[in-house]
Amino acid sequence: MIARWIFASLTAAFLALFVLAMHGQTAMAEDAAGTKTAIFAGGCFWCVEDAFDKVDGVTETISGYAGGTLKNPTYANHKTHVEALKVTYDPSKVTYAELLDNYWHNIDPFDAEGQFCDKGPAYHTVVFVSDDAERALAEKTKQEIEEQFGKTVETEIRPTTTFTAAEEYHQDYHTKNPVSYKYYKWGCGRAQRLSEIWGDKSS
Repeated sequence: MIARWIFASLTAAFLALFVLAMHGQTAMAEDAAGTKTAIFAGGCFWCVEDAFDKVDGVTETISGYAGGTLKNPTYANHKTHVEALKVTYDPSKVTYAELLDNYWHNIDPFDAEGQFCDKGPAYHTVVFVSDDAERALAEKTKQEIEEQFGKTVETEIRPTTTFTAAEEYHQDYHTKNPVSYKYYKWGCGRAQRLSEIWGDKSS
C-alpha cells in the first residue's frame, strides 16, 4: 500500500510538472505568435533602423533588401532591390499606424530620386503592405501629407515581397559604430533635411 501511495504521489507530481512545462511552452508560443512584422524602405537602412529602434513596442529590427528580383541580393549587387528594414513589433504596445507615423517623420517623402545624399532606385522610399488594412492606412496617411504640404509624395506603396537580411556588419550599425554613423547621417544631410521638413518630430 505504501509503495503504491508513493508511486501515485510521484506520478501526480510528475504530471503537475509536465502540465506546468507545457503551459510555459504554450505561453512562449503565444508570445511569439503575438508579434507582427512590417517592412519599410526609407533610404539608408542604417538610419531607418536607428529610427525604429527608438520606438517602444518594437522588438527587433533587421536591415536588408526588398522588392527586387535577385534571389540572393548582397550589398554589392542589390540594385534591383531597395534598402529596407524589417520591423517586428508587439501590436499590444505599438500600432501599425504609429509605426507609419514614425516612418513618415524619418524620411523625405518628396524626393523621387532617393534619400538625401543617396540617390538611385536602391534608395527609393517604399511602404510594403501585407493586407488591405495596411494599404488603406498607408494610402490615407500619404494623402494627408500631400494635403498638408501641397506636394506630391513620391513614396510607393507596394505589396510585401520577400525580404533578405543584409550582411551582419550592416546590422545595428548605429550602435556598433556610433561616431561614423553620426558623421554619415550629418554629412549626408539627412538630419538637417528631416529637421527642415518635420521639425522636432523627426528622430
